[in-house]
Amino acid sequence: MRRWLPHPLLALALFAVWLLLTQSASPGQIVLGLVVALIATHAMAALRPGPVTIGRPTAILKLTGIVIADIIRSNFAVASIILFRRRERISGFVDLPLELTNPHGLAILGVIITATPGSLWVEFDRNRSSVLIHVLDLVDEDQWVRLIKHRYETLLLEIFGR
Repeated sequence: MRRWLPHPLLALALFAVWLLLTQSASPGQIVLGLVVALIATHAMAALRPGPVTIGRPTAILKLTGIVIADIIRSNFAVASIILFRRRERISGFVDLPLELTNPHGLAILGVIITATPGSLWVEFDRNRSSVLIHVLDLVDEDQWVRLIKHRYETLLLEIFGR
């Protein structure tokens, strides 16, 4: 059964959403919804990375605390930049070399960088093992590289390994 339908709940949800969006339960829409649900669940099965292994669970708590504090701090900093415009802001791109290669760790790093106001994960270059990040208020590129590597990447390496 799993070979034909790798994620049955996802398939059912996609099928229901398809019928709700088309507002029709005609035979053609039912067949089309089933085909879309079947193809989408197979695509999800193909995209699923390997199992997660966690090295140091205590590092998860530390990383969570750091990320929450950084998001709060960054919200105030971005609001200050936008509302008060004390100086001309210079936005720019930072090329960040990474040691982290674990897909789960990279995904979490992408979420952290993008969820923090004022920064955005733009592109990952697997060949060079680097990330291109857009920063709203770029003063010192090297400081951003040190900040992300020290605060996030080291903990993610402890959690997921390389």
